[in-house]
Amino acid sequence: MLTQLRHIVQSVAASSDLEQALHTLVQQTCVAMRTECCSVYLANAEHQQFELMATQGLDPCAQVSMAFGEGLVGVVGERAEPLNLAYAREHPAFKPFPSTGEDAFQSFLGTPIIYRKKVLGVLVVQQHQPRQFDESEESFLVTLAAQLAVVFAHADAQGGWQGAPSPVLLEGMPASPGIGIAQAWCDDSQPRLEEVAPACHLDTQGELDRLDAAIDDASTEFRRLRKRFDKELQKDALAIFDLFVHLLNDPMLREDMTVRIQQGDAATWAVRQTVEAFSARFAAMDDPYLKARAGDVKELGQRLLYFLIAPAGSPPPVSTPIVLLARELTAGMLASIPRALLTGVVAEEGAANSHAAILARALGIPAVMGVSFSPAKLHQKTVILDGHKGVLMIEPAEALINEYQHLVQEEASLQSTFESALAAPGQTQDGTRVEVHLNAGLSADSQIAINQGVDGVGLFRTEVPFLMQRRFPSEDEQVKQYRAILASYPDKPVVMRTLDIGGDKPLPYLSVEEDNPFLGWRGIRFTLDHPDIFLIQVRAMLRASIGLNNLKLLLPMISGRNELLEAKALISRAYQEVSQEAQHAGQSLNIPLLGIMVEVPSILYQLDSIARDVDFLSVGTNDLTQYLLAVDRNNARVADIFDALHPSVLHALASIAAVGTRHQLPVSVCGELAGDPVGASLLVGLGYHQLSMNTRNVAKIKYLLSRLPHERLVMQANQVLTLDHPSEIRTATEAFLAAQGLEALVKIGQMR
Repeated sequence: MLTQLRHIVQSVAASSDLEQALHTLVQQTCVAMRTECCSVYLANAEHQQFELMATQGLDPCAQVSMAFGEGLVGVVGERAEPLNLAYAREHPAFKPFPSTGEDAFQSFLGTPIIYRKKVLGVLVVQQHQPRQFDESEESFLVTLAAQLAVVFAHADAQGGWQGAPSPVLLEGMPASPGIGIAQAWCDDSQPRLEEVAPACHLDTQGELDRLDAAIDDASTEFRRLRKRFDKELQKDALAIFDLFVHLLNDPMLREDMTVRIQQGDAATWAVRQTVEAFSARFAAMDDPYLKARAGDVKELGQRLLYFLIAPAGSPPPVSTPIVLLARELTAGMLASIPRALLTGVVAEEGAANSHAAILARALGIPAVMGVSFSPAKLHQKTVILDGHKGVLMIEPAEALINEYQHLVQEEASLQSTFESALAAPGQTQDGTRVEVHLNAGLSADSQIAINQGVDGVGLFRTEVPFLMQRRFPSEDEQVKQYRAILASYPDKPVVMRTLDIGGDKPLPYLSVEEDNPFLGWRGIRFTLDHPDIFLIQVRAMLRASIGLNNLKLLLPMISGRNELLEAKALISRAYQEVSQEAQHAGQSLNIPLLGIMVEVPSILYQLDSIARDVDFLSVGTNDLTQYLLAVDRNNARVADIFDALHPSVLHALASIAAVGTRHQLPVSVCGELAGDPVGASLLVGLGYHQLSMNTRNVAKIKYLLSRLPHERLVMQANQVLTLDHPSEIRTATEAFLAAQGLEALVKIGQMR
């Protein structure tokens, strides 16, 4: 039956329209199961009912619909499990539909078509003779429905089969908050890197000259864009263009492309191979910030390709407000459309932390990434883009448009209020100080330093220079980069995490094959096995801090006191060496404060014993949640289980904060939870007074805390610790925030 199963699924997927697909399904299922009747009912969420869409055995002209939970089909949908009956009419939920001619059928087997917990429909087979279908038949139908669910969901995401109604909702990743209501405008004018075919050449120098010219043109464009946005963006966003220019002239990228051309590849093919190799390194990483760098490298490749192949033409000019839909969002696209006409952007590819997304946030343009769509079906249709929730609504009802327009007005008022809180120190309404720090990881991030009124850098990831080269960066190279960051934050602490590679961040020049890299040779485990690499990095950090004295060292993936003591011994050795060098040069070096990342569950039970060995703790809620719940957050099948508001995670966070209080040890949080209004309010209530987050969340969190009394935050945190489900915790905390007069902020948060 496996062959029959595969044949049915392939035939359905290959259908040109929905009617043909469903007709093929019921017809071939009857043959495969040797039954006399097969019908498929699809869920209509708008009308809350199941509708008979195709049948083999019932009257095809019959118009049948039943409310969710009504009839045998409704029971299957409501329970989300198969129903196998020999005498269907004897079931209390049976509802007759005489017009279908089903009176002749006694046996009933129905199974739900489910995709990611959502019931898309019900597949039913029936027979004249009363009998229960056997286990193999039931198993076949369940398996068929499971495979069909994927086909149906994919077709829905692509805009449905031809002839089917447009989908109501397309989902993606929220990248820039806000609401956009306008016509969809699809831009397919950009050349595609993946469409470049292998090609060779006979003129090496000519291809090298083409590459040099393309790099110069791309660099000129980025400088032009920087100037174009000079009056609209703050320095942190403008620095993105400087970073692109820097990467375009990166010796490693340029050398790789040059070598490929010298080996006979055409310039376009050399660019594609080099860019894809670099991009793949970052794309394989779990860290959202580093993962997003894959898109940045790819955008550089796209712009080089654009200048290499002489663009065929530009898209027609835009004269009315639009929501821009593109395969990939680029800075050039954002610059090409007047800001007053660009109400939102949607991209098929890209990440919420890509620099294109950062630019969109800086410009106040709502954006959603990772949306699968069919340009031909969406172009010039009215859409609502919800950048909080990460959804695109196609041809919405007038009432929904009105509701979102009201929300836009609320948002505009709220955003101006957020910005007014930027300059004030982070604190609760009654004056309890809460330091707000930034998470960063590129030299360009140093431009964030002078603005936003932050208290320093709570996490600087040092992996980027290691990942961008074909060898370990030298000590002097590291000193230069670290010094730039430290010097950008005078009189403010900068927490630099030592090399955290392995797992999702393999080095291109150090191949490590592991069955389970996330539980393997990563973080401090790697650097302790390579004390030479660790010593060079720590020496570079210490040298960079001379005269500034704002460096704090952070050790990742510590799972036991033995690792901490071994690392401390190496740090002490590096300090002695650099301190002596500084003295000979007439300088002095202060020993930096040392902390550990609290992310491996085992360390939770050793915090009291290691408190005397460290100066501070930093909680990585992303990995801590992942390891506590045994959930890979990048695995779509279980991603919905990943929730930092899980009771186990909150109790762990409460325990960590209690250790800090007991030992007068500063404790910060540098995971995503710190930038979420619900998460930040709970963290402060649990006893955290240092939060580190991405720059886009700083104003919002400072404003939120300034409106909340510390005593009430503590009471709310204690209350949610008695709850047993993440959804209960979020609902209760949102209700608490609304009760404090933050209804608009809560409403925006609920749409995420």
